[in-house]
Amino acid sequence: MRIGCFGIIAIILLNAGITLALINHFNGNQASFPGMFSTNKSTVNKSVSTSRENAITNAVSIVEPAVVSINVIKTEIVRARTPFGFGFFDFFESTPMRRQVQSIGSGVIYDKTGYIITNAHVVSGATQIKVVLPDKREFDAQIAGIDHIHDIAKLKIQGNNLPEAKLGDSQDLIIGEWSIALGNPYGFLMNDSKPSVSVGVISALNRSFAPREDKHDYKAMIQTDAAVNPGNSGGPLVNVNGEVIGINTFIFSENGGNIGIGFAIPVNSVKAILNQL
Repeated sequence: MRIGCFGIIAIILLNAGITLALINHFNGNQASFPGMFSTNKSTVNKSVSTSRENAITNAVSIVEPAVVSINVIKTEIVRARTPFGFGFFDFFESTPMRRQVQSIGSGVIYDKTGYIITNAHVVSGATQIKVVLPDKREFDAQIAGIDHIHDIAKLKIQGNNLPEAKLGDSQDLIIGEWSIALGNPYGFLMNDSKPSVSVGVISALNRSFAPREDKHDYKAMIQTDAAVNPGNSGGPLVNVNGEVIGINTFIFSENGGNIGIGFAIPVNSVKAILNQL
């Protein structure tokens, strides 16, 4: 059976029409489902960037501006031995001398008028207190009130446009929830006013201790495994909402370093003390 010239042309035209129809159909589906056929680099970068932000980074951004470094100069009295004393006579040959000692701690601004919370042991005996904000502003501070027994001090600075942290509710804590410790450990070595951040969980609640030789009385403390190191004292312990839930105070350690057992004074206790100072 032979196909005429017109038949061949008809078949070619038919095939061309089917091909065009398929191409148009494919292009339409590609427009409807761009993610299936192409990669949008800007969308991928945005997704990765979003995944880096979480409740913890948000909490840090909220409270960080109000976390301060507290530089303290204290005067200590020491007894210097004369080169001629020895044995029993050393007592009579020693002479009281004064020396200045520099130390550092942390604190948090809780009131825009310039009130700061820290530990009493950070500023006790201070002859000079200088507060440094994360934005590098520096202020001389005065002790507005101090409770040596419960280890809480209230400082006052004079400044404008001061940040403040929100005080939360330490009665509403859950063992195992995230906890964020902020402060300036070894800040004098790094010469940096920005606080360090460490993250852990609430390990235990209502930890109480027998009275210590320094006469501090620690009751119903918050235990956390967020790293707390020398210089962190007086800094805030924060929840994922960016609210202060405690004031970092001390650690259990045999060598002075962090081993994951830190303690904070509950913020509800702190608020009660501040109202009495």
